[in-house]
Amino acid sequence: MYTPTLEETQADLRYLKLLSEKFPTIPSAATEVINLEAILSLPKGTEHFLSDLHGEANAFVHVLKNASGVIRRKVDDQFGNSLTEDEKSELCSLIYYPEEKLAKIQQEGKDVASWHSIMLHRTIEIARAVSSKYTRSKVRKQLPKEFAYVIEELMHQDKIEPDKEEYYNAIVQTIVDTNRSEEFIVAICKLIQRLVIDVLHIVGDIFDRGPGATRILDTLQNYHDYDIQWGNHDIEWMGAAAGNPALIASVLRISIRYANVETLEEGYSINLLPLATLAIETYGDDPCTIWQTKDFENNPRLTRSAQLMAKMHKCISIIEFKLAGQLIKRHPEWQMDDRLMLHLIDLERGTINIDGKEYELLDKNLPTIDPADPYKLCPGEEQVMQQLEHSFRCSDKLQRHLNLLYQHGSLFLVRNNCLLYHGAIPLNPDGSFMELPVDGKVVKGRQLMERVDSVIRRAYFGTRNKKRRQDALDYMLYLWCGPGSPLYNKDKMTTFERYFIANDELYKEQKGAYFELANERETCQRILREFGLDPEKSRIINGHVPVRTLKGESPVRANGLRLVIDGGFSKPYHATTGIAGYTLIYNSHGLQLVQHNQFDSVDEAISSGSDIHSRVQLAEFKDHRMLVRDTDRGQELIEQVNNLQKLLLAYRSGLLKEK
Repeated sequence: MYTPTLEETQADLRYLKLLSEKFPTIPSAATEVINLEAILSLPKGTEHFLSDLHGEANAFVHVLKNASGVIRRKVDDQFGNSLTEDEKSELCSLIYYPEEKLAKIQQEGKDVASWHSIMLHRTIEIARAVSSKYTRSKVRKQLPKEFAYVIEELMHQDKIEPDKEEYYNAIVQTIVDTNRSEEFIVAICKLIQRLVIDVLHIVGDIFDRGPGATRILDTLQNYHDYDIQWGNHDIEWMGAAAGNPALIASVLRISIRYANVETLEEGYSINLLPLATLAIETYGDDPCTIWQTKDFENNPRLTRSAQLMAKMHKCISIIEFKLAGQLIKRHPEWQMDDRLMLHLIDLERGTINIDGKEYELLDKNLPTIDPADPYKLCPGEEQVMQQLEHSFRCSDKLQRHLNLLYQHGSLFLVRNNCLLYHGAIPLNPDGSFMELPVDGKVVKGRQLMERVDSVIRRAYFGTRNKKRRQDALDYMLYLWCGPGSPLYNKDKMTTFERYFIANDELYKEQKGAYFELANERETCQRILREFGLDPEKSRIINGHVPVRTLKGESPVRANGLRLVIDGGFSKPYHATTGIAGYTLIYNSHGLQLVQHNQFDSVDEAISSGSDIHSRVQLAEFKDHRMLVRDTDRGQELIEQVNNLQKLLLAYRSGLLKEK
């Protein structure tokens, strides 16, 4: 334990006077030292890392409820062979979905009172097991107020005291007799869900083609402890919500392309009627064949006629190409002139000339493009964008979620010897850090990430300098699709070519050097050092690029220094990845990578008692159990203990008087 000197104590006397307001006596300061030292000796809390959710709310919520299989393992540990596999599955499904499971039991006509009594005992035992690594004070804060006293009594039952057995049994029986067992079971199950995950890390891409981004953010809004590292799809939505018109158009295009308008209309009350009206007026007789939404014949989310959606898709895509072109021309420092396509079109011939080669356009009906000024919006497009921007800026729920992303989010995070970021650290082909202009200064490595983070915040919160705020808002488009963006990091985004030209060679998007070099141990060591981490003890955790397990790819890269945890939550990626997502679990024993099978439905999970049946890939296990004192939070607590030790010395030496 740290022993301060009198000289150190005198040097910090001004701070110690402030600290004495909270701990005015020797006993109060000593008690806090004892409390903090006890906390430092507890096992480290369990952290869960998820990435690339892409709006798949049902799968995300299921993973939270079963804690990526951790609850099932706790049930196995606690009950072993004393319960059958079916009984353990039934208990797990109750813990995951208590309200739904209780309703099903009622329908099945079982002896409800007896079943409730059994499940009360079993869920309490699991709650006791998952709370063992926390202080009573921390557990108490998680208890529902209505049942706090009773739950605390039952959770701290001592099996060694047979004299109290009747007392505890009487409590359980009274809960059943007073018809409060259902509410009590629900409270216990939700407590287990909260305690089994201490901290949740979302390593990017909450948004995308899936319909449930709003539900994911609503879930996070009420979650006890989490952080977010922004992904490229998050930045797209953040820029749109902050008022970047090109990103508003991009969000609309992708949402319509995948028939995901429910996120816009039902989730955020975005009014799409002006766009639909303009699309009908502009493309009334146009079949818009190439603009049909994905799988439009079988897509259950197609809430409008396929023809109307195709017209809206075409209308907003042309608007996006114009608006993005305006920003690219306004910012030559982005070096994205190769993305300016509209002025290369020959409207009379229905062709486009790229790098001296002429290609026939797949769609030649482009009435809103003016050859004299192809990037200018026509009056109808201008009016629609004004209405859409107003709708985005005035959506209360969208702005609330945006605040959530800023409050809990960042471009990168260093936590407990882990470096978290979604996409990449831009690198040159030789492995050195790429220098890029950001906000008027050329930066690289950690400085680049910190400066980009600052620009992202300015885009929303603004500054007195309107031009700086506008430049920051513009820059959100570069972060979405720019070649040097740490969130994208490809040479180009070939959206235009994929729509208009039948040539696979033009669709290619070259990944940045990072994605190859970061598979090498030396590169990861260099990155970790850049962020102040010890390469022998630390690792990189990121997502962005799905791990193609069907092709033999492993999420463990660079001899374990980098873990890529994009396992394909999004259903369209399942055929590519062969799985339905990863969770990285970091507990007091080490790191585990959990591989998920596809989640079908809540009904299936309850009816069959099916679990995720994840396969655990061991990334690392430590030879000793990690304690709170070994974590970043532990270092903060150690500093508090040291300051309290100085305060005690100040009292005992007479430098300060007790109050």
